[in-house]
Amino acid sequence: MGPGRLKALIDGLFAIALTLLVLDLPKPLFSHHLTHDLLHQWPSYVAYLVSFATIGIIWIEHHAMMSAVRRIDRRFLEISLLFLLVVSVVPWPTALAAQYAREAGEARPAAVLYAATMLCMGLAFAWSWHYLDRHPDLIEATAAPAFPVGVRRALLGGLAYLVAIAVAFASPLASFGIDAAIAAYFALSRSGVPGLLIGSDTVVD
Repeated sequence: MGPGRLKALIDGLFAIALTLLVLDLPKPLFSHHLTHDLLHQWPSYVAYLVSFATIGIIWIEHHAMMSAVRRIDRRFLEISLLFLLVVSVVPWPTALAAQYAREAGEARPAAVLYAATMLCMGLAFAWSWHYLDRHPDLIEATAAPAFPVGVRRALLGGLAYLVAIAVAFASPLASFGIDAAIAAYFALSRSGVPGLLIGSDTVVD
């Protein structure tokens, strides 16, 4: 089958996930010191920005991957649904990270859960790349050389969160910092692979 309906589902779910992040931004009720109360909730803004950036980067690179897909099979649909399952849950650990980042006793599990969710998202994304790389009949022939690089890039992005998980047991705030650094790195890095928008400016459509 053609990839049109899957692309529509993916774009819709990414849009919903990004929108849900906004719902957890602070809204102090009956505040008499609104500026102070808003500034006091700075972890919520940081968590929002990091998660928005991470989901946004994943969407850009997933769009690049899908731009080279000319047809899909049932197994790729299943892999895509697994990937979307993780994307859809990102607002939940984001809200927990914002709420418990400064609470010594609860910051550790919040940091581990956040990084573990990002790890799962990266691995599911890498699986998508890998499956298409192993089934070149599903993609445009001219884009095939880009897929091994896409696999490595997605796998690296996912496995980097293992560091954040390990660090979380010693310093949850440092773990959150690593999450932010990973997002910044992949936002700014360029893969240089022709034919796909994998950190470059070329899209096959």
